[in-house]
Amino acid sequence: MRKLFKTLTLGIALLCMSISSFSAVRLPALISDNMVLQQGRPAPIWGWAEKGEVVTVTIGGQQYTTRAGDDGHWKIELKKLKPGKILEMSVKGSSGNSLLVKNILVGEVWICSGQSNMHWTFSKGHGVLNNETELANANYNDIRMFTVVKGGAPEPAEDTKGVWLTINRENLLVDGENGASVLAYFFGRDLYKQLNVPVGLINTSVGGTPAEKWTKREALETNPVLKPLSGKGGASTLYNAMIAPLIPYAIRGAIWYQGESNLDRAYQYRTLFPAMIANWRSDWKQGNFPFGFVQIAPYRYKGQNPENYPELCEAQTMTLKNSPNTGMAVTADIGDVTNIHPKNKQEVGRRLAIWAMAKVYGSKKLVYSGPIYKSMKIRGNQIVLNFDYCGGGLTSGDGKPLVEFTIAGIDKVFFPAKAEIIGKTVVVSSDKVTNPVAIRYAWHDDAQPNLANKEGLPASLFRTDSWKGVTEK
Repeated sequence: MRKLFKTLTLGIALLCMSISSFSAVRLPALISDNMVLQQGRPAPIWGWAEKGEVVTVTIGGQQYTTRAGDDGHWKIELKKLKPGKILEMSVKGSSGNSLLVKNILVGEVWICSGQSNMHWTFSKGHGVLNNETELANANYNDIRMFTVVKGGAPEPAEDTKGVWLTINRENLLVDGENGASVLAYFFGRDLYKQLNVPVGLINTSVGGTPAEKWTKREALETNPVLKPLSGKGGASTLYNAMIAPLIPYAIRGAIWYQGESNLDRAYQYRTLFPAMIANWRSDWKQGNFPFGFVQIAPYRYKGQNPENYPELCEAQTMTLKNSPNTGMAVTADIGDVTNIHPKNKQEVGRRLAIWAMAKVYGSKKLVYSGPIYKSMKIRGNQIVLNFDYCGGGLTSGDGKPLVEFTIAGIDKVFFPAKAEIIGKTVVVSSDKVTNPVAIRYAWHDDAQPNLANKEGLPASLFRTDSWKGVTEK
């Protein structure tokens, strides 16, 4: 009888514990110790509790009370915060349980997403330029990174897994494949040094993934060009598991490094990439927040048409022009045609940070882009090219004659061409083309171009024609 009583008592206790844990106030993984909250704008704080439970949130002199809805979800919105003190936040439920979030900073928060070149970690050893030196010098308590654990979901998830970690050697190496993004770190480090405020980086990236996996189903289904992608090949699964749970965390903007996995559908990417950006912005409800991306570097893709690569880059440049508040870091000069994961992530991060400083943070004197083709004029047997973002003037990045220019007549046959910088123009010609109509620059996947501006930023590849490309169906 005594044994039965003990068994019943234990069972009741476990049942109560189960009910208590189910009804207890809880927070998403993103709202946790060491987090960085976005300065200067309202910051949503949300979580779950028992239906109808009263929840009180207190932080930095602000206090809010709300009630969990029928679905157990609750949310409050903090007033604008300023950098300064290290904060703590208490979250208390009327059922009696409470949570304390410690070591909170206020500063600049950026989403960092894409495929392997964004996901690349220090744990991959010599895959990063000056790997050991960078690790030895990494010691920034005011830079924090939250790495979303990789995974997909068939429907949008409420929560994800991950923790906020301060930047030091140990934390940059933690968790191997789920570790800190090298590129995100370099971008955040450059921002921190120039802004002198804390920086929060939310690394949500997976190698080898196409953009449709990062785009929600509704955004694909409502677009005639993209509708065939919906429900195929894991479309939307990464958005569901690794983007949706982050919303509506307050952010300044996003950076993105992806495109290699959409190479053979580059023409479609003209529609897909802007749709993905618009999808994120619409769901976050924070306006057309800044979105910076990397134009993928040259690489000899085996089994691919060599023109797939420039057509993908062209789609990225078109996105730059057609999607508001976007920026593009060109990497044509720092790639490695034998390595799809170029080691110089420092310079990629720097170029993204230059764009952010100029266009997001108001450093108006900064030249933040390399030359981008603007227009052309036929002059006899020559074509004169004009560019935007010439900066202090056009130059050869390596000091050698310009290369990778080709020229064609009405027959669409391209020949290698001579290219000379004259003022802020490039004049292109070839003895083999007496009546030229079109120019292409670096129009193959293992090109090694050298046109740049005097600020050291390379020109984006381009073509002046609109002839049907190899990926256009």
